[in-house]
Amino acid sequence: MAGGWARDGAVSEQIEASISDELARMQAQKGPIGESLTHCAECEEPIPEKRRHAVPGVKLCLDCQQERDGTYKARSGINRRGSKDSQLK
Repeated sequence: MAGGWARDGAVSEQIEASISDELARMQAQKGPIGESLTHCAECEEPIPEKRRHAVPGVKLCLDCQQERDGTYKARSGINRRGSKDSQLK
């Protein structure tokens, strides 16, 4: 069923695209994968052995990780693929 000027299936495509975008964002935030580094990827300080064993695949030292975790990445709550109606809510 099309609504207004939208073609048939446009609403379903919009929902699927929104879900795909959110899943991609969540997967990008997954924890480290692979083998742990012995030295930090940013500051090149040694990563303690206990940290490497506790967090498999760790790439950053504790200081750099805390700094990165402290930065806030704002996301817009607007569905840019949506119609004007979906943005008015």
